[in-house]
Amino acid sequence: MKRSIIWLASYPKSGNTWTRLFLANYLMNAQTPVPINQAHRFAMGDAMVKMYSRVAGKAIDPHNLSLCLKLRDPVLRAIVGNNADVNFVKTHNARVAPDGIKLIPDDYTRSAIYIIRNPLDMVLSYARHYGVTQEDATQKICNRDNGNLPTPTTVAQYLSSWDMHVKSWMAYAPWKRLIVRYEDLLDDPETHFAKILELVGVPVDAERLERAIRFSSFDELSRQEEEQGFIERPEQSEKFFGKGQKDQWKTDLDPALAEMIREKMGETMKRYGYLE
Repeated sequence: MKRSIIWLASYPKSGNTWTRLFLANYLMNAQTPVPINQAHRFAMGDAMVKMYSRVAGKAIDPHNLSLCLKLRDPVLRAIVGNNADVNFVKTHNARVAPDGIKLIPDDYTRSAIYIIRNPLDMVLSYARHYGVTQEDATQKICNRDNGNLPTPTTVAQYLSSWDMHVKSWMAYAPWKRLIVRYEDLLDDPETHFAKILELVGVPVDAERLERAIRFSSFDELSRQEEEQGFIERPEQSEKFFGKGQKDQWKTDLDPALAEMIREKMGETMKRYGYLE
């Protein structure tokens, strides 16, 4: 069994979809932007109910958490069973083991790209995405028991708090990891998207890189979403692709909530350059 999974891992609303669409445009060497609704073809999500049902041989109830956890290993085994050298898999799961079942097992893992974003900005996108208040979003990302409940199309996702999520992915692993700051992708996309390509193991061509960055820009992604919608947009969210900017928290986040995030997760924020 090949260790072929390259995880595209992040806390929700940290740049995972942007990264997937960049990779899709680069790897296809597209001459026109890859449609956003084809993103799933380049990096499958690890929470799709239809995949669990396919492996189970029958329709499953995603609310049966125990069954879904038992199916986790067979689902990942089915992914690597295609014998491809690389399988990109998007995940929002922390690197944890509920009921003793490793969600990110070493046996199937080739490497991981971990995208990290300032939680003060991420919480604003999180609130909009899930249709909750800033206060509720702040409580959730600071809660070690935070997770995404199952839906008709997705199994439960075990997020934990933002800082525990980061720590879980940055803990020792016997495979390569690249941590990429969302803010660095905004400030210097050529350098940091090139690092992603190097981890994947594909040659970096400057012209192709520039084109893939342009084809996956927020302006382009927003334009496509406005024209054709985005199948990954949750019902409670008005838009999937926001402004994609940094430091919005300075004007948009309640200062008391910003202080709560800094107080609870300041150590990890400082480590990755989000606090002086």
